[in-house]
Amino acid sequence: MKSKLLSILSKSMIFLLALSFILTGCSATTSNSSSATKGKAGYTLDKNTPAWKLDKRKKTTTLTWYVNADWWNTDYGHDFVTKQIKKDLNVNIKFITGDDTKLNALFSSGDIPDIISTFDSTSQVSKKANTWALPLQELAAKYDPYFNKVASKETMNWHKLADGKTYGYTDFSNTQADYDSGSIPATTAFIIRKDVYEAIGKPAMRTQEEFESAMMKIKTQFPKLIPFYPGESTGDVLQDYLGVPIETKDGKFYDRNLDEDFLTWIKTINTVYKNGGISDDSFADDGTAYSEKVKAGKYASMLVSGLPQKGADLQSFMTANPGKEYIAVDGPQSTVGNEPTLNQSGITGWMVNFITKNCKDPAKAMQIFTYLLSDYGEKLTTYGIEGQTYKVNANGKIEYLPEVKKLRLENPEKYKKDYRMGEFFFFGHDKYTALSDDSTIEATKQPQAWGKGKLKPHFILEGADPDQGTPEARALSAVTTNWGTTVVKMIRAKDDKQFNKLLADYKTFLAQNNWDKISKIRSEKMEINRKKLGMK
Repeated sequence: MKSKLLSILSKSMIFLLALSFILTGCSATTSNSSSATKGKAGYTLDKNTPAWKLDKRKKTTTLTWYVNADWWNTDYGHDFVTKQIKKDLNVNIKFITGDDTKLNALFSSGDIPDIISTFDSTSQVSKKANTWALPLQELAAKYDPYFNKVASKETMNWHKLADGKTYGYTDFSNTQADYDSGSIPATTAFIIRKDVYEAIGKPAMRTQEEFESAMMKIKTQFPKLIPFYPGESTGDVLQDYLGVPIETKDGKFYDRNLDEDFLTWIKTINTVYKNGGISDDSFADDGTAYSEKVKAGKYASMLVSGLPQKGADLQSFMTANPGKEYIAVDGPQSTVGNEPTLNQSGITGWMVNFITKNCKDPAKAMQIFTYLLSDYGEKLTTYGIEGQTYKVNANGKIEYLPEVKKLRLENPEKYKKDYRMGEFFFFGHDKYTALSDDSTIEATKQPQAWGKGKLKPHFILEGADPDQGTPEARALSAVTTNWGTTVVKMIRAKDDKQFNKLLADYKTFLAQNNWDKISKIRSEKMEINRKKLGMK
């Protein structure tokens, strides 16, 4: 085991050294091309008008856009959304996809595309973006000052590098104002089949005694069902549901896994398991097996996160079983009076988009960024165009036209191919889903409505882990893996003695793996985050 670990660590070191070499080489091979930003835009700049409306060049620009995801749809110019983008911007886009290996190969060869999108703003590639990408502030000044009207100042500030410049802009970057607006939907809920809930008397399940009692009623009255699915109750999801703090009273990192309130609920779930309320298969079910059980309604109750991603399965069950659909109810609550602090996408966002120093036409690339970030571009990529794919109803809500709605419900594959709305999300934002009731699948509307007012951002924890490649980062990876197996074993423990032994062993593992140093690093980075956010 030890030799295997050393082998893994050695490979990691080799990879990081190679990456460092690649990025250093990239800096040398692309430095000359930075002069591309010095050319004139070819049109008169106007801070009140997006540059794509000012650029009257007749020649179509072709740009290469690399997306670090093999699953990305590379088609362009054939569906409704990208056809409109092509028409408005007079641009052809050649998409390339791949993984980290392919991305590193591109850097190594020096053949870097015009635009690059990755999925980790804390990676070494992102942190060294100043060696291969162009700063967005300078691009906006030279080619499209309207960008400053549509880009979030908070998001731009959050992603600044040490030189004070921002090179990458992320999608789904939510600010405090976004959370305060109430337009961000909750994606976590405790859900239970409506018919089951009514049959057992609509009991409260807030306390541990109430929860245990409800699970036993389900087991007795519905012997063919699995009373509770525990898959997302082993960490952050349950902790958020219970409102476990994310920091100590003096602003330091707080180890939520060892929170007493949380651990008493893990013990309660262990009791439910010992009483036959949890199936052993639940711990082994892969995505497909879990999906099939949700579609069949095999789980009587679940604590779920990522409701939109599970929406299709929940909808399948709802459509086939009217009146039995899953509904959100007040499930487990804190034993010490904490309110739920459900988390959603934070200010870091997800997909990071860069314009590279090799970009053939940085003016056009900047126009794309501004276009997709604008209200027009966001609505286009989410709903299409008013009068062609949607209308605004009497309540001011966006509503798909009947033929579009019909195709979306009856033939989602053709809808995706013909329209592609909701998929082209390089600069997507949660607040746009609030503009329409059609943006939320029917089966998730009630659970998301239940979550209103329960969201609280965890901004100060974002990017607070030790830097990749450091001993503390490797130790954290080991701790995370150890906790994942430990907490499942705790839920399946045969008695309190075994439960307590597992917890004690985990605490020993923490001490043996630099947990104090990891916590110190996190506390220091949390303080940096506070300064970025302007928090005291």
